[in-house]
Amino acid sequence: MNWLMLIDEKQLAELDQQSYDIEKKGVLLFKHSTICATSSMALNRLERNWNIPSEILPAYFLDLLNHKNISSEIAAKYAIRHESPQVLIIKNGECIYTNSHSGISFDDIQKIVS
Repeated sequence: MNWLMLIDEKQLAELDQQSYDIEKKGVLLFKHSTICATSSMALNRLERNWNIPSEILPAYFLDLLNHKNISSEIAAKYAIRHESPQVLIIKNGECIYTNSHSGISFDDIQKIVS
């Protein structure tokens, strides 16, 4: 899995713009807490099963402990409640899918982008 590290609020505009690309099914964003066992398990499940090319669904990784400000910006921009861990799919500038904790499922993501 080729994570794109989300480390700057300015990257949100790039992420949002990519979501309009008709060649892509959207943009995935994974919000991860590096000190949370549940977050580590969700990350492991995604990485273990991932087979979606980045050309179809670019995957951004946000380290919440180091970039909480970006998470707050995401919550405001896409009108979602902040959770950790959390996965979002952004398409055409809108959050079309979000799930958190043990609800994070590669199979669900695959169905959304198929």
